[in-house]
Amino acid sequence: MAGSARPDLVTMLGSVPLFSSLTTRQRKAIADSGKERSYAAGASIVKLGDKGVGFYLVLEGKAAVRKENRSIASLGPGQFFGEMALFDEQPRTADVVAEGPTRCLVLSSWEFWGALSKEPEVLRSLMQEMVRRLRAPVPTLTE
Repeated sequence: MAGSARPDLVTMLGSVPLFSSLTTRQRKAIADSGKERSYAAGASIVKLGDKGVGFYLVLEGKAAVRKENRSIASLGPGQFFGEMALFDEQPRTADVVAEGPTRCLVLSSWEFWGALSKEPEVLRSLMQEMVRRLRAPVPTLTE
């Protein structure tokens, strides 16, 4: 995908709060650094306790975030998870499972930091969104 980010992918990254204040050029650099991955219905995308190595942006489909056999969120196109793994490689804090055929942009921490080595101003936006998410109450789904 290097050097060839689709315009719709760059636009979708702009709708992610984490990247919304970035220029088109900066979002393209991030998109070019990632890889698209597809997951079948029911496939595990990440597992609770596994080493976190990257950020995921849902491009198509839906992903269920689960902890202790309880659904805590359902993520669709334009939503994301794993942003903390861009800063550390601590274990994942939840399972994420594809609810149907799902496609994600996956950005590893080393790809992300490589892209940012030329774009240090991106860090402020990223930090503001992480703080916002940490302060927000944990969402729960009713069954």
